[in-house]
Amino acid sequence: MTQTPLALITGGAQGIGYACAEALKEDGFDVILADINAEGVAEAGDKLGAVAAITCDMGDVSQIEAMFARIAEDHGPLSALVNNAGVAMPGDFLSYDLDSWERVIDINLRGVFLATQTAARSMVENGIEGAIVNMSSINAQVAIPAIPAYCASKGGVMQLTKAASLALAKHNIRVNANPEAFKVAMSRTPLGRAGSAREIGDVVAFLCSKKASYITGETIYVDGGRLGLNYTC
Repeated sequence: MTQTPLALITGGAQGIGYACAEALKEDGFDVILADINAEGVAEAGDKLGAVAAITCDMGDVSQIEAMFARIAEDHGPLSALVNNAGVAMPGDFLSYDLDSWERVIDINLRGVFLATQTAARSMVENGIEGAIVNMSSINAQVAIPAIPAYCASKGGVMQLTKAASLALAKHNIRVNANPEAFKVAMSRTPLGRAGSAREIGDVVAFLCSKKASYITGETIYVDGGRLGLNYTC
């Protein structure tokens, strides 16, 4: 009997993460939600019919390691990972404190690396041709001075995605980035509206599917055309 593919979505209690989980479940995945919000992720898991809802701070190495150990023991290997959890922590550049910087980098970049590495090791060990989607941002390329750590972290995610895709290609594991577009500024968005969480989720589901089997190392911008406008106006 063919085992149902299993997907882990971090930051899955609400918003884009939950929409990604919804889309993946509709595509035939069993889904596991992880989030720092214990009550929120439990409610989301019940609502969605997730196989598990795990409380996890993606800035805490020990919690990440414990989460993956629990998943492996209770549910088996992952076929897909969506690294969606992230924080911005805005502040004035000249007075931006190191604690905020480290917290953003720990969650948005170190946590993404550790989750990607851990999931990929399991996929290789179990012969799974898996998919990993990292939630980047147009701020990987277009900077905002009030969120320096966020911009740095998302630039790092973009490069990490490329490096991981090259390292894992021989194992038929695809790694792509999907920048969020829910908080776009309408005056700078050609399509003239905010992207919905589900529109992001559908692209993530596509990247995790066999329909995207020849796509790896790419950053897919679902931003209503905003990135192009920043370079032309």
